[in-house]
Amino acid sequence: MKLKFLKYFCITFLIIGVVEQLKAQNANAEAQFKAVMEKYNAVGAAVAVVKEGKIVYTHSFGLKDLENKKPLTDQDIFRIASISKSFSATSIMQLVEAGKISLDDDFGDLVGFKIRNPKFPDQRITLKMALSHTSSLNDSQGYLNLDVINPDKNPNWAKCYNEYAPGSKFDYCNLNFNLIGTIIEKKSGERFDNYVKNHVLKPLGLYAGYCIDSLDSTRFVNLYEYHADTKTYTPSPTAYAPRRTEIANYIMGYSTPVFSPTGGMKISATDLAKYMIMHMNYGTSNGVKIITKKSAKKMQTALTDDEGYGLAIRTADQLIPGVKLKGHTGSAYGLFSTMFFSPKDKFGFVIITNGINATYTDGFPDFSRAAINSLYQAFIKPNLN
Repeated sequence: MKLKFLKYFCITFLIIGVVEQLKAQNANAEAQFKAVMEKYNAVGAAVAVVKEGKIVYTHSFGLKDLENKKPLTDQDIFRIASISKSFSATSIMQLVEAGKISLDDDFGDLVGFKIRNPKFPDQRITLKMALSHTSSLNDSQGYLNLDVINPDKNPNWAKCYNEYAPGSKFDYCNLNFNLIGTIIEKKSGERFDNYVKNHVLKPLGLYAGYCIDSLDSTRFVNLYEYHADTKTYTPSPTAYAPRRTEIANYIMGYSTPVFSPTGGMKISATDLAKYMIMHMNYGTSNGVKIITKKSAKKMQTALTDDEGYGLAIRTADQLIPGVKLKGHTGSAYGLFSTMFFSPKDKFGFVIITNGINATYTDGFPDFSRAAINSLYQAFIKPNLN
C-alpha cells in the first residue's frame, strides 16, 4: 500500500513539475513577445507555435478593436493577405494531380484570352511561371479585375508586361494569382471560394474562407494602418467589404478577383497553423491527404535564386539565423501575417498582427522577424540543442 502511494505521489509530483515548467516557459515567452509588440506599437497579435508536428502554444495579445478596447482572442479571424496565395496554389496542384491541367500549359489558353508579353510574342507564358512570379506580368494596371490584362477590355493591356522575357526574372505580381483563381473555376466547375472550402478547408476541419458572408462577422479582427508622422492608427474596414453586388452578378471564370485569390483568405492563427502542418508534412495532416508529397515538395522547391520562391511557398534562410524555413508572408490594410515552418525538424510559426509601426530589413518586416525569433528562442531552440 505504501509503495503504491509512493508511486502515485512521485507521478503526481512529476506532473506538477512539468506543468509548472510549462507555465514558466509560457510566461517567459509572453513577456518577450509583449516587449516586441511594444517596440513596434502593435495593436494586437495572434500566434501559434508548432513543435514536433503539433500545435503546442497559441495566444492572442492586445486588441481586436482599438476604438472599443476589445481584446483579441484565439477564435478571431483575420484577412491574411498574401499567404492566401498558397491556398490557390494548393488548389491548382490538386487539379494537376487530377489530370485537368499541367504546370506547363499555356497560361492564356487556361485563362481564356491571350496572355503573351508583346515584347516576346513567340514565347509562351506557362502556369508554372505565374505560380512562381516569373511570368513577366506586373501590377502596374491594377489587379482587382481581369479587364486590365484583357486586350479586348483595356487599350493599355500591354503595360501589364515587363521588358524581360517570360521565365527569366522574378517580379512579385498579384495579378498572376487572380488569374490563377479563374483557372481553378474553369477547370473545376466550382466557384473559387467554394472550391477552396470543399477541397482544402473542410477536409482539414478549418473555419475559414474567402466569402465574407459565409463567415461570422463578429469574429473579424479590425485592421489598422499606422501613420508614423502622427503616431496614430486609422481603421481599414474595406478589408472585409462583402462585395455583394459583384457576387450577385458573378461570371464564372472571369469575376474571380471579387474573392481575391491573391489575398482574400480569412482565418484564425490557430487554423492557419493547422493548414501549415499539412504543408510541413508534405501534403497530409491527421491522415487527410490534400495533395501528394510530390506536389507539396514541388511547391516548396525554390525556382528563383535570390528570392527562393517556389509555387506560392518561399524559402527563408535568414529569418532565423542559421535556420532554413519555408512559408509566406502577407501585408495589406495595415495587417502583417507570417507563416513559416521547417519540414525537416517539424516546427513552425504563425504570427498575425492587425497593426504595427512597420519597418523592414532585407524584405521582411522587423516586427515579424523579432516576433518569430522570440517564439523560436522560447519554444524550439532549447529542444534542438
